[in-house]
Amino acid sequence: MRQFLRQARFSDAYSLLRLLSLAAAGSGALYLNRDADAKTTASVVTATAPLRYLLLLERPIAKDSMIPCRSVVDPDWSSYGGIGLFLSRIGYVAPEGVNKGSSEVSDGSNSIAAAVAKVLPAIVLISVPKKMDNKSCTSIGSGTIVDADGTILTCAHLVVDFQGRKVVSEDKVDVTLQDGQTFVGTVLNADLHSDIAIVKINSKTPFPAAKLGSSCKLHPGESVVALGNPHFLRNTITAGIVSCVDRKSSEIGLGGMLREYIQIDCAVNPGNSGGPLINLDGEIVGVNIMGRKSAAGLNFAVPSDTVSKIVEQFKKNGRVLRPWLGLKMLDLNKMIIVQLKRRHATFPSIKKGVLVLMVSPGSPADRAGMRPGDIVIEFHGKPVGSITEIVELMDDKVGIPLKVVVKREKGTSVTLTVIPEEVNPEL
Repeated sequence: MRQFLRQARFSDAYSLLRLLSLAAAGSGALYLNRDADAKTTASVVTATAPLRYLLLLERPIAKDSMIPCRSVVDPDWSSYGGIGLFLSRIGYVAPEGVNKGSSEVSDGSNSIAAAVAKVLPAIVLISVPKKMDNKSCTSIGSGTIVDADGTILTCAHLVVDFQGRKVVSEDKVDVTLQDGQTFVGTVLNADLHSDIAIVKINSKTPFPAAKLGSSCKLHPGESVVALGNPHFLRNTITAGIVSCVDRKSSEIGLGGMLREYIQIDCAVNPGNSGGPLINLDGEIVGVNIMGRKSAAGLNFAVPSDTVSKIVEQFKKNGRVLRPWLGLKMLDLNKMIIVQLKRRHATFPSIKKGVLVLMVSPGSPADRAGMRPGDIVIEFHGKPVGSITEIVELMDDKVGIPLKVVVKREKGTSVTLTVIPEEVNPEL
């Protein structure tokens, strides 16, 4: 080494220091320091092996400052004095004690990667030409192919004009696959209440498809992953947990019919709409539709069980049939029952049920003889204890007589017959 240094010719002190950087990169990070007398010294700080291969020497840019080495991604090799410095991850040698052949990840991210790998090929970018204030624009969102025939699950607000209540662009949208192929998609169905829509594309070859799972198996705290194209950034993946499995629409300030959502803390932004929420098995457990602008980590997805029922009704009826009774009701739990018994001596002895708070005049429930204060304990031959159970039992039974058993003061039981009507789809 001494012989080499004697024979070498250096134009200035920096040329020598550049050479020293080669040695420093093998054992530490090299820093340059100028003192008040303009003397330049070199310091080597020990670094771990992963850090060493990322660092290279850079010229000082200010007096009395310490300049760290910079990454090899800088293409300006002239600043290194003609010395061909090249370091790469491919050439990285793991330190002793590290299993070179192991690809396992101890933090669980391998499970996320495996789940994403199952679904990612089925994620599509959906672009929809629209007009706002007589100006042309394009809305961007996400979707998931759920059938090899090209059936795509997405959100209604992406493909539907909410003001005109009509599908835009003559039912046509642009769909881009992961491999860059572009198709013209046809909007087959869109349900405004649930914000779920179906788009169809066609090809002679099967499409990659994701599996629709069951959201009823989700639990608060469970890990989930959101996929989509937020802000035109394709193939964006965010992970988080389930914050709530049955967040009511009324709790988040949404009017209209009662709906339930999965609340998550995964990042969901404009463009994520219509993209899937998946579990660590790589199954779709929800469709991401919205987030709270005023709060981070408050985002919501339509449960996959709800989506499955909507898709079935699309196939069966061509639209979603929603029966309407004209009731405002309240789920009764043990605490509420105890309080009502204390306040009203004539309150019936029950273990569960649904309390009728209000009956709309002229509604199917009004015509059936239901009145405020009634407690529904049976509906369509099944015991019930929640509004959700009643909604599930009604399903799409519009115009079909249903038997309802209610409890009244002093425990009197009355059996009524109610004929649900269809909710106005334009509401």
